[in-house]
Amino acid sequence: MSDVSTKTMTMGRYLTFTLNDEAYALDIFHVLEILEYRNLTVVPMMPPFIRGVINLRGRAVPVIDLAIRFDRGATTVRRRTSIIIVHIAESGLEPGPGGTDGDGGQDIGILVDSVNKVVALGGHDIEPAPSFGSGIRADYISGMARRDGDFLILLDVGNVLSISDMVSLGDAVRDRGQATADDAPADEGI
Repeated sequence: MSDVSTKTMTMGRYLTFTLNDEAYALDIFHVLEILEYRNLTVVPMMPPFIRGVINLRGRAVPVIDLAIRFDRGATTVRRRTSIIIVHIAESGLEPGPGGTDGDGGQDIGILVDSVNKVVALGGHDIEPAPSFGSGIRADYISGMARRDGDFLILLDVGNVLSISDMVSLGDAVRDRGQATADDAPADEGI
């Protein structure tokens, strides 16, 4: 078995998907379900990577566009576009109605180009995350897996979809919008 850091994913089953023609994978442990793309309800004043919410059996579930989150432009909705519903458990959050199940976590939808298949990866298939070259923050990647002569980028779903990180980003976007509005010249009456 290769020497992989404790943060790196270990052997198990992973859901593979594509985003901007790159192959990614998530530990199947976090995946609740996979949905065909459906229309989203846009929520005003959200950061651009939050594309909207879907009604999932009476609960409003936010949908994150990973392409925007990775600063790769917006995902273009096509025939195979899917929403992967994952559960993120994050300490420090109060259990609430709707998208939580009492563990302080949140159900979140991830918008991707297409979902491929579930693969089993052993420790010998997984290498530590690279320190450069992927164009994605290193803390978002838990490892790289050799698969079919290429690499899968194994995402650390807890970091990619960190609720506190997204709240901070949302606050920064709103603050930037407020600063722009405050700097605009006052409307002179006639």
